[in-house]
Amino acid sequence: MNTRILVVEDDPTVSEVVARYLERDGHEVECVGDGAEALRRALAHPPDLMVLDLMLPRLDGLQVCRRLRERWPVPVIMLTALGEEIDRVVGLETGADDYVVKPFSPRELALRVQSVLRRARGASVTGGTGVLRDDDLTVDVGAHEVRLRGAEVMLTAREFDLLAYLMRNPRQAFSRSALLNQVWGWSFGDSSTVTVHVRRLREKIEPDPTAPRRIVTVWGVGYRYEPTES
Repeated sequence: MNTRILVVEDDPTVSEVVARYLERDGHEVECVGDGAEALRRALAHPPDLMVLDLMLPRLDGLQVCRRLRERWPVPVIMLTALGEEIDRVVGLETGADDYVVKPFSPRELALRVQSVLRRARGASVTGGTGVLRDDDLTVDVGAHEVRLRGAEVMLTAREFDLLAYLMRNPRQAFSRSALLNQVWGWSFGDSSTVTVHVRRLREKIEPDPTAPRRIVTVWGVGYRYEPTES
């Protein structure tokens, strides 16, 4: 069964090139030129993944991503302008799974799409299946499901992988660059990506995100997962 990808980009040339590369990989691609129409179509018939430009007519990419996240956990790869770090950070905080900086290589984007789709389908970088438990927090790796006090927690694919990786390696401190390599599969990249994802995870699983007890900061190093003491 083909994967449906919604490409939201107001530059017809960019849309055409991206669609051609994704179709070569066997995806079914639909292109939309403005944010409001993209949101309408995504909510009516959720795609398997959305490639979303930041700057769009009617609704910008941040608004589309934010509203989409309120209703459905569709994986999102955001396209951002070169050098606009604040846009990338805000995009990740809004719920994007990944970002690609313009101008970009269409082949690189296609590879990022494959990576995010694998994670969204449960092919976690942590490997294997099984259930991870820590007091009232349960992570079912095979089912790609997280529950806190019995209630399901909606995580993006990257958030899920990050949480599962940290829980599989409790009390071990990881630098941001190590997490980029192990969870994202990047040998280099913007470390703020990790910072933003940690912040979002804390907001979803910590009783008080400003005083985290599970995902703790190791000053001068990075982060570690601290199991809850019974």
